[in-house]
Amino acid sequence: MPRLQQGTTLFTAILWLVGLVVIVQLWLVAAALDALLGREVGVLLPAAIASLVLFVLNGSLLLYVLRFDRRLRGRSEDGQRGEELG
Repeated sequence: MPRLQQGTTLFTAILWLVGLVVIVQLWLVAAALDALLGREVGVLLPAAIASLVLFVLNGSLLLYVLRFDRRLRGRSEDGQRGEELG
């Protein structure tokens, strides 16, 4: 049972981190749009690269959570099977 609580805590922390990264990405889009409308094209490439890095970070966090959940569910099912057999 403590492993399930750890999983919930980990998922909550990652969810907060993903939310913060999405807010930063929205800020980057707003800054890039403002720069585009102000004809400052030098800002667009760094903003796009930063947004891409944040996108990859969010994707990797999602994959980590899915893998962790799969491992956690696999162990809990093995534990239940062991209790049923024993």
